[in-house]
Amino acid sequence: MKKQSFRIVQILVGLVFTTLLQAQNVVTTNEAISLALDNNYGIKIANNLIEEAENNTNILNSGFLPSLTGNAGAVYNKDSGRTEFNNDFDPRIISGAESSRYNANINLNYTIFDGLGRYYNYKTLKETYNLTEIQARETIENTIVQLLTVYYDVARRSENFGSLQTTLDISKDRLTRASYQFDYGQNTKLDVLNAEVDVNNDSINVINMRQSLVNAKRDLNFVTGNTISNIFEVDTDIDFLLTLNKDDLLEKLKQNNVNLIQVEKNIQINEFTIKANKSGYLPSIGLTGTYGWNESNNNLASIVGFTTNTGVSAGINLTWNLFDGGGTITRVKNAQIALENQKLQKEQLILSVVRDFENAWDDYQNKLTIFRVQQDNIRTAINNFQRTEEQFKLGQVTSIEFRQAQLNLLSAELNTNQAKYDAKLAEIVVLQLSGELLNSAF
Repeated sequence: MKKQSFRIVQILVGLVFTTLLQAQNVVTTNEAISLALDNNYGIKIANNLIEEAENNTNILNSGFLPSLTGNAGAVYNKDSGRTEFNNDFDPRIISGAESSRYNANINLNYTIFDGLGRYYNYKTLKETYNLTEIQARETIENTIVQLLTVYYDVARRSENFGSLQTTLDISKDRLTRASYQFDYGQNTKLDVLNAEVDVNNDSINVINMRQSLVNAKRDLNFVTGNTISNIFEVDTDIDFLLTLNKDDLLEKLKQNNVNLIQVEKNIQINEFTIKANKSGYLPSIGLTGTYGWNESNNNLASIVGFTTNTGVSAGINLTWNLFDGGGTITRVKNAQIALENQKLQKEQLILSVVRDFENAWDDYQNKLTIFRVQQDNIRTAINNFQRTEEQFKLGQVTSIEFRQAQLNLLSAELNTNQAKYDAKLAEIVVLQLSGELLNSAF
């Protein structure tokens, strides 16, 4: 009767647990990536930097437009004075004489030619914008890698939690069986105590794994900008891109690797910098224009009492810095050295990235092999446990032998889970290095 009641409770608990799982939101990798792209703060900052770089490439920041300035002023005087004449006239005394002057003008300045300096500066701004886009792509790639690392950690812990929970259920069933057998005198109290110890140990493992799973889910929610509901599950199904070709990826790496593209953009920027610095060797030609208005209200001491002037003036000027102390020559030489260093760094980076790809590819293949071996191992462990369980129920093996088979199965499950997600993360590294991460589905 007790055994029947216990089985009913187990069934009810299982139904409730299944209902809760079904009610929870299952977040897929694509959904998590989409949430991260929309809400991750690092990506938001990168997008703002792109917008700033785009503003810098606007015609308003190019130097090709003229400058227009307006000036105005007013002066007020109140003077007192005494004037004496040489021809014996009486002195002339002025007290509190007021005068005022007003002026306003608009000045136009436009550089027609500056040795092509602003042209190459503008080209530099364009390439800087392109570089900022590549840097934003790098931020996105790193965020996706971080997201998938956390996501698959949640998936691994979820599967581990299920394995540990199953192990605990088996231990509880064994404790119930041992208790019944003790009640009917079929075994000793020692078997019951051993079963209780195993239940307690398994319970502790479940509690610890549950907490680590909760923490991992918080990490995943953090990467997505805290946009996932508090109760959610992840998809534990893994598909490997087994059609990947090493030679194809290696060729794409040289064209699409984000670090190599950034170095290439920096080289182009430095080439424009050299040309912009060389503009110091050439003259600068500019146009100037002014429209002005002046008004003067003079005091009684002046011969002219009131004047008003308006006028337009225009001119062209040429400036040629024939020698600036060697500053331009030094800047050009240093920019050429910097360009040469960047080309050397590119060659070094190519060797480094190719080496990293070779290592990542071998690591990926190795982890796939380990995962396949673990799959074979878990099938063996399941078969061994099932046979041991049947013999245990028939009393042909001891509880210690049964426990060992149970632990072997648990170890095989945990190792298989670890191997599966290690292989998937290794695959992600290969895709990132080859520049194919954003073109792949997970």
